[in-house]
Amino acid sequence: MAQAASRTGRLFMLMDALRSHRRPVTAACLAEQMSVSVRTIYRDVQTLIELGAPVEGEAGLGYVLRAGFFLPPLMFNEDELEALVLGARWVKQQGDDGLAQAAGNALSKIAAASPLDLRDSMANMGLLAASFLEEAPNNKTLGPIREAIRRQHKINIGYRDENGNATERLVWPIALAFFEGKRLVIGWCELRNGFRHFRNDRISALTVTKLRYPQQRSVLLQAWRSENPFGEDH
Repeated sequence: MAQAASRTGRLFMLMDALRSHRRPVTAACLAEQMSVSVRTIYRDVQTLIELGAPVEGEAGLGYVLRAGFFLPPLMFNEDELEALVLGARWVKQQGDDGLAQAAGNALSKIAAASPLDLRDSMANMGLLAASFLEEAPNNKTLGPIREAIRRQHKINIGYRDENGNATERLVWPIALAFFEGKRLVIGWCELRNGFRHFRNDRISALTVTKLRYPQQRSVLLQAWRSENPFGEDH
């Protein structure tokens, strides 16, 4: 009985390992990750396929879990559960009401999806996310900015720099960085013709346009990372 339970747990672990890889991963890599033999991986992959899991690939080339497959409820170990709860608690402190509610909902879904009732464990976990905000949270702008990033829409902003100079900008927002004490909007500024960073608390007005910016956000984000000019707008 214990052996059967052990193998079932290993199959769940293998599904989780496959889900973590976006591209085909070899049996040797999976074996090393799970501390089992390559032969065991071959056997377990075949078992998953027979059970209906959409695992594609073959021995020697690698395996991938087809996108869109819904995994059954999984058990979380103590470290995984602590990471989830701590991350959600930190998100709740960041001045974005929409994300705070989403974090709470996500934890509720995790507790409900687990074979064990995790609500008490989550509530009594001894990891706290303290937040010391240097800026007054501008809750009204964070949600629309996240939506503009998601839809790849330009935004019009009224902005004051550190010297109090006011400008109006048309920005292609590509990321929103949550630092302890400040929130930075990262985007391509049409006024400056380059990447700039805007503190959320210095945005005095915001209008989300329905205009998509002309490049893919992933391409812009890669270009920004290659420049790596992380700092405040000037």
